[in-house]
Amino acid sequence: MQHQVILHLSLDEREFKVKAYQITQWGEMLEENEVPIPKPTGTEVLIKIRASGICHSDIHIWDGYFDLGSGKRITLEERGLKLPFTMGHEPVGEVVALGPEATGVGIGDRRIVYPWIGCGVCKVCENGDELLCNEPITVGTRRDGGYAEYLLAPHAKYLVSYDGVDEAFAATAACSGITAYSALKKLKHLKSDQTVLIIGAGGVGLAAVGMAKAVLKSRIIVADVDPLKREAALKAGADEVVDNGEPGIIKELFKQTDGGPYGVVDFVGAPATCSFGFQVLAKGGTLVVVGLYGGSMDLSLSMLPLKVVNIVGSYVGTQQDLVELLDLVKQGHVTPVPIIKRQLSEAPIAIQDLRSGKDIGRYVLINY
Repeated sequence: MQHQVILHLSLDEREFKVKAYQITQWGEMLEENEVPIPKPTGTEVLIKIRASGICHSDIHIWDGYFDLGSGKRITLEERGLKLPFTMGHEPVGEVVALGPEATGVGIGDRRIVYPWIGCGVCKVCENGDELLCNEPITVGTRRDGGYAEYLLAPHAKYLVSYDGVDEAFAATAACSGITAYSALKKLKHLKSDQTVLIIGAGGVGLAAVGMAKAVLKSRIIVADVDPLKREAALKAGADEVVDNGEPGIIKELFKQTDGGPYGVVDFVGAPATCSFGFQVLAKGGTLVVVGLYGGSMDLSLSMLPLKVVNIVGSYVGTQQDLVELLDLVKQGHVTPVPIIKRQLSEAPIAIQDLRSGKDIGRYVLINY
């Protein structure tokens, strides 16, 4: 039996528009716009945003393209994204309204919105692999996201409780958290005497360092050219740090690891870092490429069979990964990444600060 739409909004909120910080021109400063409060229909759930992470991939969305290397790029306009658009694929907040067919949550519940949503009708989605859908409706990249006071979740099944987890940290879990977690899980086959090298100690890389000991048995070395980020990696739990820009570092790592690390995770994804990861990788090892910096690199194809290596792409993570990660956090097995809190109204400046790379950790927009 259908129920009425339930609203938990003040009179002022019903009568007036609310704020969203939107891309109105690719690469230009985000604009504060007034938009109508979304009205949930069908299975939709209206969320009042309390916090939303600013992900490094938001910079690519803001610019309007991804660099494919060799002068090629894929634009978001080509993929059907129209402006104005509200970014933010790491939203958490409070349920304030339900569509007539929405079940499974109640007014006042606080939830993470799992953003990596598929079309729901293709064979990939029917097989439970929405993350691999070719026509996704991802929150914050295909449909309006969390750089706003409210957003619509398409269904309560994409809402995950974060009870017992710090709210600002929860706002990093559905992207950088599960991106790091999913990438590390691809190396769970490694033994305790086999080293893992993490390249890049930015927001996602630091998240990986903070959970690595909970996921892997291996020794963890972190490579970054920034001494402050190397220091942060040590505080997050790295066994050792190195400067991958230092001359002779590949030879030194071969010596330290007795033939190279068996697992390398590149959280930068630039030509230089990926090439470094491939060169230093041990025979029989696995290189996991995560970062979306972009570009291309020359690769000796004969070295793939000669070194018997695997090169694996890793992109965000499943909703089950999110549940597993939150359980590890609740059990105290994860060292939280440093959080830089900004008010929602500071979104236009905060994303510029993220681009500059001047801070260590994750930016989170707060709306309370």
